[in-house]
Amino acid sequence: MKIGIADTTFARVNMGAVAIDELKRHATLRIERYTVPGMKDLPVACKKLIEERGCDLVMALGMPGGKDKDKLCAHEASQGLQLAMLMTNKHIIEVFVHEDEAKDDRELAWLLEQRTREHAVNAVKLLLYPRELERDAGTGQRQGFPDAGPARQ
Repeated sequence: MKIGIADTTFARVNMGAVAIDELKRHATLRIERYTVPGMKDLPVACKKLIEERGCDLVMALGMPGGKDKDKLCAHEASQGLQLAMLMTNKHIIEVFVHEDEAKDDRELAWLLEQRTREHAVNAVKLLLYPRELERDAGTGQRQGFPDAGPARQ
């Protein structure tokens, strides 16, 4: 099995290196990395990782800025990732951390790393251990910040 890592130079933490470190902690997989300048470049990078480099699943890692223009670019990138999934019939795990999710640089760095690591574990589960995801269904899992937990009736 092979996992692709598509990341950007725009992010303020090396999310690709974090993802690769976490993937290696949980499974023995081949890993292909493709780094692009910005988020809107991620869809084609993911598609190339799947179609040209034979990846079974790809993680798309990006950090939109906090301005309205950045949020629009993140939305466009997200739509491109959805299209790439449909075109290739492969999962692309979107791991975006918006700069304005954190109150300061320290929290931002922590969140970028934490969310990336938790989604790397999700990628391994999706690819190799899908029953583990079934067991977590409906439990309010969140990546980065604390889990919400199930809704009480």
